[in-house]
Amino acid sequence: MIKAGLVDFDTSHTLQFTMRFNHLEIAEDQWVDGVQIVAGLPGQAAPGNDERQAEYIEKVKGWGVKMVDSPEALMKEVDVVLVESLEGSRHLERARPFIEAGMCMFIDKPFTDSIQDAETIIELAGKHGAKLMTGSSLRYALEVQELHEKADELGSVVSAVAYSPSKPLNEVPALVNYGVHGVETLYGIMHGGCAKVSSADYGALQTVTGQWPDGRTGVMVGVQEGSGGYGFTAYCEKGIFVRQINSAYIYRELLKAMAKFFETGQPPIPIEESLEVMVFIQRALESAKQGGAEVAM
Repeated sequence: MIKAGLVDFDTSHTLQFTMRFNHLEIAEDQWVDGVQIVAGLPGQAAPGNDERQAEYIEKVKGWGVKMVDSPEALMKEVDVVLVESLEGSRHLERARPFIEAGMCMFIDKPFTDSIQDAETIIELAGKHGAKLMTGSSLRYALEVQELHEKADELGSVVSAVAYSPSKPLNEVPALVNYGVHGVETLYGIMHGGCAKVSSADYGALQTVTGQWPDGRTGVMVGVQEGSGGYGFTAYCEKGIFVRQINSAYIYRELLKAMAKFFETGQPPIPIEESLEVMVFIQRALESAKQGGAEVAM
């Protein structure tokens, strides 16, 4: 059994992941085997999230998870870590001690809130032999998996539109904080290699259009007002595949990929593609400031 530790507690993922890995207070069809959350390292909550974090810590402690007060103490308890800070701006700081110790880790979405921080994390991991996985659970949705399973029937994807809610967090732009779910869904369909991006913010909707060198086009729609939800349309060579994503199983599917990663040290997607997701988002923000002008990746 792989022993895992949580770093920071200001996101509900700390509860959702512990429930599934530790088989607690959730249906058996949600359980994921091979990993046990055994310890946690609380940190400073994002502004406005102190009460929520305190609630999550008490709940996880009630499940028998040990709380420690330093990265060094956590390393003595666990084999791998999950960095769960709600703010991507804290991920480099919080991950650094574990990267420098060469540990295997998952960094929750958003990977970071800047290209520079993402590049620094990857550079440090390479230097110290640490294995990294990051990303949104939406990339692993059953509906995205179904699309790939039907590749022979549908042919290759020519273009796609993915949508998700897109909400800001304090000073963090909506596309970084929550729109990343829609971007990750799009990348789960299109994969890496985008060449240029254009974006526009219409208030109720935010759109980001990516163009790939082989002629494929991918659009992410961030729903900023009204009912959101998650879903996509993939326009393929032999048909059109339309799905609304059932979010009931996205955490389970992410954790299955995470458990395999912790076992093998091989991330389900190249970390370079996770970096490209951050570049895509930042270039989209630049484009929106320029009135929707195309920006090279």
